[in-house]
Amino acid sequence: MSTIFLEFESDLQELEQQLEQSRAIQEKGKVDVSKTIEELEVSMKLRTQELYSSLTPWQRIQVARHPSRPYTLAHIRALTDNTFVELFGDRTVKDDKAMVGGFGSIDGKTVMLIGQQKGINTKMRQYRNFGMANPEGYRKALRLMKLAEKFNKPII
Repeated sequence: MSTIFLEFESDLQELEQQLEQSRAIQEKGKVDVSKTIEELEVSMKLRTQELYSSLTPWQRIQVARHPSRPYTLAHIRALTDNTFVELFGDRTVKDDKAMVGGFGSIDGKTVMLIGQQKGINTKMRQYRNFGMANPEGYRKALRLMKLAEKFNKPII
């Protein structure tokens, strides 16, 4: 597993390594370590809850900026099962790539989804203007909200 750990998560990283080693031993089938695996999973869950319940302000910022954190389009794809149709432009100047929005279907109900997309790598971040919306982006979001209101669709 290629999980990226933050500096304050070193305890979790050690537990994760022990868990991976135990699972590897279990897969080889030479020794039954299922009890150890269960104990490590419980220990990791408790340590995670304990760690994240007392974060400092800087640690919260680090979590918010985590490189493995999913972005808006990833959430939209997961929610809509590829039924998302993105709408472009503010109909006055141009399309703001940082603001994404459109119609999608969640559990058979059509909804309007609007969000900011930052980009996954440097090239995508430049394309998306690092997630910073311009006035065109706010006009685009307003246009999409009015469109959802017109068709009586909920906005997410």
